[in-house]
Order: sequence, then C-alpha cells, then structure tokens
Amino acid sequence: MRYVGVDLHKNKFTAYFADTVRYRDYGTNSVGIMSFIHDCKRSDDCKGVMVGVESTGNTRYFKRMLEAEGIQVKVINTMKFKVIAESVTKTDKHDAATIAEFLEKDMIPEVRLCSDYSEQLRRLLKVRKTLVETIVTIKNQIHGILAAYGYEDTRASLQSKRGRQRILSTLASTENGLVVQPLIQIIDELDEKVKHIEKIIEEFTKHDNQKRLLQTIPGCGDIIATTILAYTDDIRRFKSPKQYAAYAGLVPYVHNSNTMQRHRTITKHGPEPLRTAFVQLVLGTNRVPATRNYRIMKQYRALKQHKGSGKAIIAIARKYAEIVWHMLTYNEPFCPDKQLQIPCECNRSIQVYEQQPA
Repeated sequence: MRYVGVDLHKNKFTAYFADTVRYRDYGTNSVGIMSFIHDCKRSDDCKGVMVGVESTGNTRYFKRMLEAEGIQVKVINTMKFKVIAESVTKTDKHDAATIAEFLEKDMIPEVRLCSDYSEQLRRLLKVRKTLVETIVTIKNQIHGILAAYGYEDTRASLQSKRGRQRILSTLASTENGLVVQPLIQIIDELDEKVKHIEKIIEEFTKHDNQKRLLQTIPGCGDIIATTILAYTDDIRRFKSPKQYAAYAGLVPYVHNSNTMQRHRTITKHGPEPLRTAFVQLVLGTNRVPATRNYRIMKQYRALKQHKGSGKAIIAIARKYAEIVWHMLTYNEPFCPDKQLQIPCECNRSIQVYEQQPA
C-alpha cells in the first residue's frame, strides 16, 4: 500500500509520498488533481494507494475525483487530530508528511462527509440565514434612526409591508424619509428572496418522508424540520438517542475523577444550526396552546421556575433530540398520547431508509 499525505488549500495542495520521500505541489483544478492521480499510480509494485486529507471546503470535490480513479481517501477529523495544529513547524510540507506518517500507522481520526442531498440542503439553509441576518441588521438600523429622531415604534412595526409603509408615510414630510426609504426597499427585496429560497427548499424536500415525520411535532415548521434533516443526514449513524444528543452538542461536560464529579455547561460540539433548531423547536412547541398539558412542556415550566429559562430550554431541547432519534429510527410520527400519558401502540421496527435523490 502506498501512503500519501495531502495538505489541501483553496488554490493548491502539497502531497508527500511516503514510499519515495518526495514532495510535490499541485493545483486544485481538474488538471492538477489528474496529475496527482497519475503520480499516485506511477509505482509498478504498488498494490494500492491511500490518501489522507484534512476536512476543508473543497475536500468533497477532491475526494470524489480520487475515488472515481480507485484511490482510497481518508478525511481527517481536524477536531481530534491536533498534531498539525499544535506543531511548532507549521509548513505545508511538514503537515503533509505528518498526515502520511499517521496514515501509515492507521492512527488517523476519520470524519464522515454528509451525503450530497444533505450538503445541498445545508447550502440552501445558509443562503437563507445570510438573507435573514441582513434583514435584521437593516431593521435595527431603522429602529436606531427612528429612536434618534424621537419617533416611537415597536419591534413589530417593520415585520409587515403595511407597517413599513406606515413608517414611510409618517416620515414622508421630513428629511428622515429620504434616509429610511432605501433601507425599507432593500428589506422588501430581501423578503422576496427569502420566500423564493423557502419555495426552493420546499420543492427540494417535498418527497422526503423523514421531513413529514418531523413536521408532526407541534411547533415544528418547514425550516426547523429541514434544518434537523440536513444536519442529521443519516440517523443510523447514531446507536442511541444519547449519542445523537451528544452529536448536537446538547449534553453537559462531565469530569469524574476518584470521588470528584463535576458537570459543566453543554459541550456545544457538532453543528450549531442543529442545536439552534432544537432550541427553536422548544420555543415553537411552547407557543402552541394544545401542548400545554404535554408532559415535556410541564417539565419545561417546572425547570424554568427553578433553574431559569435558559437551562430549561436546553434541557427540553436535549429531550427533543432523543424524541427525534426515536421518530427517525423507528419511522414513527410524533405521538401526542405519550405526552398526555395515554396508552398507545407504536411501530418499533427499525426502517431502512433509501438515499434521497440529490
């Protein structure tokens, strides 16, 4: 087996061939990668090639091209592989050689890349998030302008077109209207773009059974369900609900040594959008009047009274992560009877999901 370490960047990458102790730089375009593949297969007595590469923005494209030519690729989990980050000698050649060395010893912590379907959903959600954050920033600017000139308004005054037009009408006879008008026009344009992205997401996931299961949870809208679906990818990766909650970063740090036991704040490991989606799910469920007598909402109100709102939300978000694991693993919709402590029968046969088309 021939072992090759790769230090991958945006425009080029450095490869270290362990068997010949040789370095070479390549471009990250198709020509450069094909040249690298040719060099990997050059050895006559080579029984196979294994390449180690860190997880970066263009790793998926790099990995796909190499695997199409029959080359094994291990993607490194950079959170667990601290040898490179903590190295005193931080150069591309040294990093590539370090990767090859640990790859040959089978000591590389590997990370799994999500499916193309989940990757596309994540990109759409990131575009929507960027647009929404821009809208919020502009609204805050308008609130600041109105407050500076003594105009009274509320948080909801800019949420609808009618409210924004009312503000423009109020400022029409003053010079301030010339400042606020272009900002409100930008908000209207971005609102339309957000709606367009949401329609694309809805069309892209309309045949997804797992999304329909998630939307049976009261307060779980289209964006929350899509976010959970995109960042969970394949629920079969997680052997237990606790493991899934840990992946979402909703479990506390635990330090046990001898007789000392300490529990700190939540780890916040894993995808931040997934963790945020579970927090929003708790708040969404709490706003639905029909859920007031749900066992999980009673726990939320009790915890809120004794521990405070923040800790209560995180605790219930962790419970929701465990509920979602059961729903997706056993292909079950949300069961209100369980929350109302009414006996019910649920199908417990674990389903085998087919990969959604990208």
